Amino acid sequence: MFSRLREDIANIMARDPAARSAWEVLTCYPGLHAIVMHRWAKWFWTYDFKWMARFTSHIARGLTGIEIHPGATIGRRVFIDHGFGVVIGETAVIGDECTIYQGVTLGGTSLSKGAKRHPTLAKGVIIGAGAKVLGSFTVGEGAKIGSNAVVVKEVPAGATAVGNPARIILKDTNVRDETAARIFAAYGVTPDRDDPLSIALHGLIDNAATQEHQIEKILAALKHSGIICETLVSTEKFDPDQLNKLVE
Repeated sequence: MFSRLREDIANIMARDPAARSAWEVLTCYPGLHAIVMHRWAKWFWTYDFKWMARFTSHIARGLTGIEIHPGATIGRRVFIDHGFGVVIGETAVIGDECTIYQGVTLGGTSLSKGAKRHPTLAKGVIIGAGAKVLGSFTVGEGAKIGSNAVVVKEVPAGATAVGNPARIILKDTNVRDETAARIFAAYGVTPDRDDPLSIALHGLIDNAATQEHQIEKILAALKHSGIICETLVSTEKFDPDQLNKLVE
C-alpha cells in the first residue's frame, strides 16, 4: 500500500507544477485522498462488505468533494487534479496514467443492474474540466476530452473530442495534430472559442462570400461585353461578417 502511495505522490509531483513538496501533496491534494480512500472502499466491495464500501466512499465524498463508486476500477498513477465535483460510476474503468480535472462525470445511460453502464478510459486519457462521458464505450489510449464536452460514443486512440455533442478530431496527420492540440483545453474555452463545427461553418461562410464576389465580377464583365443576364428578385445582401459573429 505504501509503495502505491509513494508512486502516486511522485506522479503528482511530476505532473503538477504547483506541487512544491511530497508533504504538501500528501496533506493537501484531495485527488490523492480520494484515490487512497477508494482503494479502501474497493477492498470492502471486493470482499462483499457492500455497506462498508459505500459508507467509506460516502465519507470520502464528504472530505474531498469527489464521488467514486466503490465498484469502479482505477489503475495506477491516475491524477485527479483539483477534483471537486468529479463523479465516477460503478462500472467505470480508468486505465493507468489518466488525468481527470474537476467537474468531470463518468456516467451511465442504462438502468440495467449488473450490466456495464459506464465508460472505460484506456491508458493516458485526459479529460478536461466539466466534461461528461456517458455510456459503456471506450475512450482510446492517449485520447483527450476537451472542457465541457459531452461524449456519448467511442473515442479512437489519440483523438480529441470537443463540443456538445462531442465531435472527434482524429490524430492522423501533423496538421490535425496541431489542430487537436489547439482545440483541446483542460479548463475552459479554447484560444479562438472554436470547435470543429464552428471552424467548418466559418470556412463555408468565407467560401460563400468569395463566390458571391466572383459572381458579381463575372456579371459586371458580361454586362460590359453587352451580354445582359436575367435579373433575379432582389434579396437581402449576404453579410459574411454578421454570419461569422453568429457562429462564434
